[in-house]
Amino acid sequence: MRLSTKGRFAVTAMIDVALREKLGPVPLSDIAVRQQISLSYLEQMFSKLRQEGLVTSTRGPGGGYTLGQRSDNITVADIICAVEDAPPKRAPKEEVTQDMAQDLWDSMNAKVLDFMQAVTLRSLVLEQLAKGVKIEQKPAPNRGVFKKPTPALVRTNAPNSVFALGQTLLARS
Repeated sequence: MRLSTKGRFAVTAMIDVALREKLGPVPLSDIAVRQQISLSYLEQMFSKLRQEGLVTSTRGPGGGYTLGQRSDNITVADIICAVEDAPPKRAPKEEVTQDMAQDLWDSMNAKVLDFMQAVTLRSLVLEQLAKGVKIEQKPAPNRGVFKKPTPALVRTNAPNSVFALGQTLLARS
């Protein structure tokens, strides 16, 4: 299993989605701003996460991504395996160039994989909430085709007609 920045960003972005899931679909542009990750990089990662069924997408205004499964069913290993490219195949054992410490690396890799399979997305979300992470509530976008913004009322002290203006001018004299 490869551990890289891509995997770290994917786990961070999934925590972000899980934290805000109750507010509706989470746009990638919002995640990009909050987590300071390139939008195009997020699009590539979420395409792979969607193919693995870890997230679902909603298109159109108010769209974004939601979890494809319950957060306690998604593990860190699921997320990292979804976004990382397939690991390179090992050379056959009969080759002389085989790494002499390969058993050590295989054992370490198995322990890391076991650990990542034991950590759920839900546990990471609860950890963030315990640290006091605030989830801001964005105002709902103005989505109605026929809905017009209500203008603010403007009150003036000016007379509303020529006659009223004349009355005002006569009163000043």
